Amino acid sequence: MNREQISRIAHADHPIKAPVDDDSVRRLLERGLPRGNERVLDLGCGGGEWLLRALAMHPQLHAEGVDLSADDLTQARQTSVQRDVEQRLVLHHQDARSFSSPHAFDLVLSVGAAHAFGGLLPTLAAAREHLAPGGHVLIGDGVWEREPSPEAVEMLGDFDDLATTVDRVVADGWTPVHGHVSTRAELDDYEWACWGSLAAWALDHPADPDSPQALETAGTRRSEWLRGYRDTWGFVCLVLRQTSG
Repeated sequence: MNREQISRIAHADHPIKAPVDDDSVRRLLERGLPRGNERVLDLGCGGGEWLLRALAMHPQLHAEGVDLSADDLTQARQTSVQRDVEQRLVLHHQDARSFSSPHAFDLVLSVGAAHAFGGLLPTLAAAREHLAPGGHVLIGDGVWEREPSPEAVEMLGDFDDLATTVDRVVADGWTPVHGHVSTRAELDDYEWACWGSLAAWALDHPADPDSPQALETAGTRRSEWLRGYRDTWGFVCLVLRQTSG
């Protein structure tokens, strides 16, 4: 069972691949889409859930997503048909770092995908290349809420605290116009959903050769969360505009 398969099963009950609940997703999209007829781009869209929800909210919206995972994009297409928004969605199977488009976008979003660009600021640099004048960027990334252990840093990456993260974004030429720091409930719900879904799948498919691996992975990840980073790691989403230009 590869990482992509594990992720798909783990997110079955939490299709937003970040510790953000449905109401928070809606509010963030509302702040990033003030008109409701924008053109939206998701860099590292995965299964396209942010785009699908934006399209459902605004019938005049058009959206494009970019991702390397063919399986995730297939899922996004299937879900777009189920929600009757497929005519307004374009998906690109390629590396988001090399994506180019003949037109700019009013909202560029990338939530939980900064690792694919090499960090938060490189992700913002990529978003800037696609942003229309006066447009918004919606970005989500991890932060340390308390001093992490070396083991937590090794597990999750080298983040900053919230204040330092915002300072770096501002120094890079962006102005936050809205933000959301995930609550303890959102953080916990996300972890329980992911590793609970994976464990449940393993228990429901005992004859599957991948079942033992899935169950072991669920237990390992759950323990890493509870013992390694639950008390130190957080997540922030920022709605940004360029400070000048």
